[in-house]
Amino acid sequence: MFSGRKILVGVTGGIAAYKAAEVVSRLRKLNAEVRVAMTKSATEFIAPLTLQSLSTNPVYVEMFNEPKLWNVEHIALAEHIDAVVVAPATANIMTKMAIGLADDFLSTVLLATRAQIFVAPAMNHAMYHHPAIQANLAILKDRGVQIIGPATGFQACGTEGDGRMSEPVEIVESLARFFVGSDWLKGKKALVTAGGTQEPLDPVRYLGNRSSGRMGYAIAQALQEAGAETILVSAPTNLATPPGVS
Repeated sequence: MFSGRKILVGVTGGIAAYKAAEVVSRLRKLNAEVRVAMTKSATEFIAPLTLQSLSTNPVYVEMFNEPKLWNVEHIALAEHIDAVVVAPATANIMTKMAIGLADDFLSTVLLATRAQIFVAPAMNHAMYHHPAIQANLAILKDRGVQIIGPATGFQACGTEGDGRMSEPVEIVESLARFFVGSDWLKGKKALVTAGGTQEPLDPVRYLGNRSSGRMGYAIAQALQEAGAETILVSAPTNLATPPGVS
């Protein structure tokens, strides 16, 4: 499914930038042609040479110091690719995308390309839930950008919650589903229940279980990605609602 596909991996300046190496490596092992564009901040977390070695292609960082591979540099790259995945996607790059700001190589390509764009948010839990970031995410979704994650768990800053970048394997799987074009449930409606249940015995006691809800959330996500209009009824959990699921 990836053979001959041209994918641009955008890497921005977050601690999760080191995971971009695995994203690139997995895509290359699946025979994708991978290009990498980094922001200057990203180079503080992972060396361009690492990603150049894994992708077997020059890495783009500086707007005016691009590898001379095409006649019309960043615009040609934007037209050359089949998909873009920004991983990690910081609050900064998502804000640029939402308002159409193009002040470096990566943001310029994101503005110029007509390829499908994926972003894998990665930031502190509180930052992720800031109204400005949630508004920007809504704008990006409305424009057809596919949001991957974020995941929930322990964060580098010492807090715990959603905001972690999805694992590289999940990012590659999202790209795979896009290229396969899995829409076999398009036009169908699905209802999924998830999480622990409680059956009252009397006004004080109940029978319950410690279900995390992860299976139900995963099923809801799979149904949505297969094209179904999906509604999720959930008990209280710490899980983020899958993108596109009501």
